[in-house]
Amino acid sequence: MSRNIQKELPGLVTVVTVHYQTPELLRKTVESFQRWYPSIPYLVFDNGSSPDSEKVLRQIEMPGLLEWGQSAEGGAEVHVHREPSNIFHGPALDKAVREMVSTPYVFFLDSDTETQTPGFLEQAIEQLEQDPSMYAAGRQIRVNRRGFKDPDGFPILLTPYLLLKTDLYRQFSPFIHHGQPGLKHFYEAQQAGYRLIDFPMHDYIDHLWRGTASKFGYRLGLRGKWDFLMNKLGW
Repeated sequence: MSRNIQKELPGLVTVVTVHYQTPELLRKTVESFQRWYPSIPYLVFDNGSSPDSEKVLRQIEMPGLLEWGQSAEGGAEVHVHREPSNIFHGPALDKAVREMVSTPYVFFLDSDTETQTPGFLEQAIEQLEQDPSMYAAGRQIRVNRRGFKDPDGFPILLTPYLLLKTDLYRQFSPFIHHGQPGLKHFYEAQQAGYRLIDFPMHDYIDHLWRGTASKFGYRLGLRGKWDFLMNKLGW
């Protein structure tokens, strides 16, 4: 391939991390990613956290205060968007893509992750650019219509480490407040003829799973309980 995607990354992709009340995890997420990709634009969408998170948020915004110090050497600064209240994870991702991201690609990275080795962004973008019908790359699972794992269901991609084409995202239903925020979105995209790539992001990034949810829960309310009950009953 003649293109050097690695050199083009700062103009190709923006990283978006939604954060809520876990500053100690967020710091590791940002530091570990910037160790390998210091020049890529990074947006932290703070989802109405309490003032206890502000110290770390300010440190993230100030180049040179993070462990690796890459931003002080000419890398991309981290922008922190402070949402007044918690609009929840899926809607926060949606707002970031629709209102704040201008690059062709957006990479969702959960706030309880640690990037352990580079190379995944270049490889995933290279695969997505092989065919216009390829839309997004990430860890793929099959789910039923309520979002629960089902080997006979349809494929979706998980949000903790997910790369997708920005303009195509805006053509389909928004990510929502749900255990699987992209459930309807990915169904619509595939019905329109777009394809999802099962890419092994977990080989490069360690994800704690439930890093935030373990402290605060998913807060899915009655709708979440209803879906769980109906799924148990096979409806």
